[in-house]
Order: sequence, then C-alpha cells, then structure tokens
Amino acid sequence: MATAGKVIKCKAAVAWEAGKPLSIEEVEVAPPQAMEVRVKILYTALCHTDVYFWEAKGQTPVFPRILGHEAGGIVESVGEGVTELVPGDHVLPVFTGECKDCAHCKSEESNLCDLLRINVDRGVMIGDGQSRFTINGKEIFHFVGTSTFSEYTVIHVGCLAKINPEAPLDKVCVLSCGISTGLGATLNVAKPKKGSTVAIFGLGAVGLAAMEGAKMAGASRIIGVDLNPEKYEQAKKFGCTDFVNPKDHTKPVQEVLVEMTNGGVDRAVECTGNVNAMISAFECVHDGWGVAVLVGVPHKEAVFKTHPMNFLNERTLKGTFFGNYKPRTDLPEVVEMYMRKELDLEKFITHSVPFSQINTAFDLMLKGEGLRCVMRMDE
Repeated sequence: MATAGKVIKCKAAVAWEAGKPLSIEEVEVAPPQAMEVRVKILYTALCHTDVYFWEAKGQTPVFPRILGHEAGGIVESVGEGVTELVPGDHVLPVFTGECKDCAHCKSEESNLCDLLRINVDRGVMIGDGQSRFTINGKEIFHFVGTSTFSEYTVIHVGCLAKINPEAPLDKVCVLSCGISTGLGATLNVAKPKKGSTVAIFGLGAVGLAAMEGAKMAGASRIIGVDLNPEKYEQAKKFGCTDFVNPKDHTKPVQEVLVEMTNGGVDRAVECTGNVNAMISAFECVHDGWGVAVLVGVPHKEAVFKTHPMNFLNERTLKGTFFGNYKPRTDLPEVVEMYMRKELDLEKFITHSVPFSQINTAFDLMLKGEGLRCVMRMDE
C-alpha cells in the first residue's frame, strides 16, 4: 500500500485522564518495526476491561492512552521479519499473544505465552520500549498491545489472528475478547457432557457466552445465577432454563442449587470476579464428578476459602484465561464456527454507533445496558 513505511495521520479516541470522556484527536501512527504489523481497524467493540482501565480506580493509571482491544481490521503494512501476514489480510487483534516459541506456546495445555502475555501496565511496544502513537510529537501510550480505538494501530504479529476474509468483521470482532473467553471456558475447560446440568454465575456478555457454550455442548438444564432479575429474559435466548437470584434466598446460593439439582450441578462457570460467587460456584457442583471453572478476575486482596473435604469428595476447581484459546492457532476456527452457523454472534451485539460517538458506548456500558456495542470506524 502507498502508506507503507510512512507515518499515517488518522483519528483516534484518546483517554487523557482517568474517568474523563474520550476525545477524538488526530494522531500520528508510526510504521511497524520488526515483528510488528500496522492494522486498519474497521470495527471495534467496547469491553468492560476498557472501562475498568479508563476509570483506573484499582490499578496503575497510564495516561494519555488509546484504549480498545476488541476489534476487527485489515493489515495495512508489516514490519521486518513478519512472514505470516501480508497487506490485505483480515485479522482479529488479541490482548494476549502467541509467540509460538516459548514453553507455553509449545504446550498443548497452555495459552499463557511468556513473551506476549497480557500486560496492563505497559504502554509501549515490547520491541524497543517506544510508543507508535504521537500527537504533535507527544507520546500517547498503548493499551494491552492492541489500542483499537484508533483508525490505525500497530500490534505485535503474535497478537493477531488471521481469519477468513469472508467473515463479516462487524460481527466476528466480538470474538477477540469476551465472547471467546466465556465460550472457551465452557467448551474447552468445563467440557459439559450432553444432557448435563450447568450453572452460570454472572449473566453479562462473558457469562452469556459461557451459557451459549453449554447450549452448544447439549446441556439439558442451564441455571443462570445473577443479582439482577432483569437478566433472566435475555438469558433465555442463550439457553437459560432456570434462574436463581441469591437475594431471593436466606440460605447460601450453593445450598439452593444443590437442593434444586438433587446433589449439585455437573458443571459451574463463574463469570463475575466476586470471590463469594467463586466459592459458591465451586461448592454447588456435585461430588464425584463436578467441575467448577473460574473466569472472572478477582479483587487483588481476595482470598478463596473452602473446606478441603470439598476436594477430597472429588470436586474439581479450574481456572481459565481467554477460554484456553491460543489466539493465532484457535481463533480462526471459532470464526469458522460462526460461518457454519454453529455459533450465533448477532444476539451479543445489542448496539452499534459511529466511532465518533464512542462516549455513548461508554455510557451504555456504565448504565449496564446491552451486551456489546460495536463502533463503525468509517463514520
């Protein structure tokens, strides 16, 4: 492309300080360096993680910064040493990577790449410790290696999944974070058998993706657990057969679930990050074969407490990161699941706005309205 090797000026939504509305600015995006790729973002969605780091209440504030990590785009140019991508390829950026060389990448059991594992505090590229974004010479920081709230961004090649060019980017963009996380937690980690009973704690986008996975696996009873009774109606579209609101009961919710299911559920997937929900998810699974999977990220001081007999009675507790998907190896096949109509993504996308209205997307999420809001970059 004619822009290869040159600085590109484009629009980006910049977070200048914590909790203040994003500002659409003209930014300069430098060409990709070794093992980097410059991507033209066509669609980007808003995920809770973006809001969390924009608020910067519980972590190191890194500003000014270009947030965004759930997106779909097209390769504009590639840096030295990049052989697996060429300009024009369709890609999904991912907040965690796959270098394909480290012990984790070589293990069939792990997707926790040593080189490209998520780093929320780093605002620069790992190659040279510099940012590729500037405004009038002032450095603007990156976010989790992706920074998709920009018409163009620079990403390490290991954090880009090359996908089927026929796949509609305005739909499959939501697979680059939350939906894959929930779906994989069920399909890859919990692995419910056909006809089994599954409890899902937390019915946001990730929890509903976990629920969709349970439905795809053939679970016959899917129990949604959430403090908001309004979530039940929406959850029915994702296979929810029963709904439990812990606030409606005087006894712990795990006891309620054990009674409802004659001894406990076969699988539980926790998608809230609340440590009490995590304990409930584990303690509600059936002895002998029950498996609980933790997806939500807890508060840094949180402590998980349960009686060791729960383990000795053959209950299993597992954790997962990004649904145990290796980004480059596995995501293209998740896209194909959508293309084969085995996975419905449309019902996750409840809103769509032009990129210029990005603050509207933040407002919707802060109010808890909808699941995913996809932003169109060309408007």
